[in-house]
Amino acid sequence: MVNFNIPDEKKVRVILDTDVKNEVDDQYAIVHGILSESIDLRGIIPAHFGKDKSEHSQQDSYEEAMLVLKKMKKEGVIRVENGAMQAMETANLPMCSDGAKFIIEEAMKEDERPLYIACLGPLTDMASALLMCPEIAQRNIIVIWIGGRDYPTGGWEYNLKNDVHAANVVFKSAVQLWQVPRNVYRMMPVTYAELWDKVYPYGEIGKYLAENVVNFNNAWKSRPAEFRILGDSPSIGIILFNDCGEWEWMPAPEFDDTMHYVYTGKNRPIKVYKNIDSRFILEDFYAKLKLFAADGE
Repeated sequence: MVNFNIPDEKKVRVILDTDVKNEVDDQYAIVHGILSESIDLRGIIPAHFGKDKSEHSQQDSYEEAMLVLKKMKKEGVIRVENGAMQAMETANLPMCSDGAKFIIEEAMKEDERPLYIACLGPLTDMASALLMCPEIAQRNIIVIWIGGRDYPTGGWEYNLKNDVHAANVVFKSAVQLWQVPRNVYRMMPVTYAELWDKVYPYGEIGKYLAENVVNFNNAWKSRPAEFRILGDSPSIGIILFNDCGEWEWMPAPEFDDTMHYVYTGKNRPIKVYKNIDSRFILEDFYAKLKLFAADGE
């Protein structure tokens, strides 16, 4: 049972924008966010993940998000607003959605606490919100993006390829942006043995999280045999502890048609993480999951 208290004014507001049905790591980030006492989770935006795997990927993400909430007995407790059904068609045409409206609503509130918008998939909803209401770029918000290829060259990366237009909108904007590129988010490997020891025993959600990884990997011949990279969990880690890894400020690049970085020198600086403290993130998640289960979920 958690026996410590964090004052409300010390909690940060968070929105998770997640293509949760795409793979099996977003689920860990969602659960970690829900279990973190210093996070005031304002809501979840289920996001699309293109059409390569599904013609209705956004709906798939919605159903998976609701399943995670059900297994944690959080249905109706945490707000869920649907993101865009697909990527932006051009860089100046937003994909209006309830999720984008939710971002604007929360960003424009008179609340002294910062608002973190953690994007674990494509940047469609964040970019659309910026186009629909440019004023939010001047509000007290921080966008975290798990995406983009390794620096300095860049190139193809899954979250980026699912909406390059949106990435350019966000990178060219004035909003504060923290990027966790591919080489950094891949610093989060866990083995099946670790999951069976630290996750599986702890409640219905723990069992689901662990089994989901194994089932997913086994269904794909190209997937690893005995480990998984929890690539979206750094989003929660750097919200809890901004220095949960080395980083540097650099002028935001843009993306060309091949998804490589283009250094124009025209854009404001963004924070780019160079590595991540996986021990801090994983051990915190394991401890919180264990406490959650001990408290009767």
